[in-house]
Amino acid sequence: MAASAAAAPSQIARVEQSGRTFHVAVCPGPAAKGTARCHAHIVTDARGNPMVSTTTPNASPSGFGPSQLRGAYNVPATTASDAVAIVDAYGYPNAEHDLGVYRAQFGLPPCTTLNGCFSKVNQNGGTTYPATNTGWDQEQALDLDMVSAMCPSCHIILVEATTSSYVNLGTAVNTAAALGAHVISNSYGGSESGTNPYESYYNHAGVAITVSTGDSGYGAQFPATSPHVTAVGGTSLSWNGSTRTESAWSGGGSGCSTVYAKPTWQAGVTDSGCSMRMEADVSAVADPNTGVAVYGPANRRGSAWLVFGGTSVAAPLVGGLYGAANGSVNYGQNPYLNRGSLNDVTSGSNGSCSTTYYCHAGTGYDGPTGLGTPNGDTAF
Repeated sequence: MAASAAAAPSQIARVEQSGRTFHVAVCPGPAAKGTARCHAHIVTDARGNPMVSTTTPNASPSGFGPSQLRGAYNVPATTASDAVAIVDAYGYPNAEHDLGVYRAQFGLPPCTTLNGCFSKVNQNGGTTYPATNTGWDQEQALDLDMVSAMCPSCHIILVEATTSSYVNLGTAVNTAAALGAHVISNSYGGSESGTNPYESYYNHAGVAITVSTGDSGYGAQFPATSPHVTAVGGTSLSWNGSTRTESAWSGGGSGCSTVYAKPTWQAGVTDSGCSMRMEADVSAVADPNTGVAVYGPANRRGSAWLVFGGTSVAAPLVGGLYGAANGSVNYGQNPYLNRGSLNDVTSGSNGSCSTTYYCHAGTGYDGPTGLGTPNGDTAF
C-alpha cells in the first residue's frame, strides 16, 4: 500500500472507490496542526496495492497522456521556456530519471540537468536533499509529469522542503520565487485554522502560484484560500479524441474561507453568498476514475507506470498552462479577466452545503469547479 513514511501511526491510508476504480491517498491525513498533506491519489486494487501498468512498443500506459490532456483542453503547441517550480516535501532521488522515462514514452523533449531544463534544490536552494518519503515522492512524480504534459519546453525547478510543515513548505516557495520561477505549483493543504503566520509565503507579485483545493470533498483548505494564489479544483473528465465532457469530482475541495478576505479580482463574480475568499478559481481533471498516466515510485521494487487522480493532478496541470501562456500575472486574476477562455462545468457535486453553489457545479461560477476548466492557455 502506498503510504507516507512520515505519517503518524493513526494515519492509515484508506482504500476509496470512485465508480469501479479503487484508489488511495498517498499522503494519509488529516495533517497535524502547522503541517500539510499532499492531495494525490493513486489507483490501486481493492486491497490498496498500486495498479502497475505495463507498456509494449505499440501500447501506451493506462491513464490520460500528454496528447490526450492537451487535446481535451484544446492546448496549442508551445515553445515557451518559462520557469515552472514545483514545491513538495521530502527527497525524491530518482526524480530526474523517472521524469526522463515519462517524457521519452510520450515523445516530449528531454528535460535534464545537463541540458539546463531541469534542476532540483532543497528548501534553501542547496543540493543536500531531505530524507525520502514514498507518498511525497509519488506526489513529486505526478507534479513533474503534469507540468511536462502542458508545457514540454518549460524549465522545471523542483524544490524539496525538509518536511511537510508550512514553515518548510513556505520557505521552499520563497526559494522558488528567488530562483526566478514565474509559476510555482503546490499540491498540498490542510485546515485553515491557525494559518495566518504562513500566508505571506504565498504572496509573490508577478508569480502565478497554483494550489490544489483538496481531496476530501467539500470544505475550504489552506493555502488554496490564500488571496494570492490560483485555487485549482477537480473534475471527472471524459475525452474520446473529439468530444470532452466534465463534471465536478466528488473529492475536490471548495468552500468559503473563514480566515482570508476576498481578493478584489474575485469580487464581482456570481458569488454573492461568500463575503470572504472563495475557492476554487478554476479546475481540471482530478477523478482517479478518469486518471492520468505517471511514471514514478510504485513499491520497493522501484518505479513503474501508475495512474493518479486528486486535485494534485489539476494544480500542476494549470501551473503548466501558466508556463505555456508565459504572460504577465496578477496573483489569481488572469482567469477572471479571461472567463470566455474556460469551459464552464455545470454538473456534479462534492458534498452537502447550505449555499448551493458552494458544493454543486452549475452555470457560471461555482465552488467545486470555479470559473471552469482550460480551453487553451489564454485564460492564464
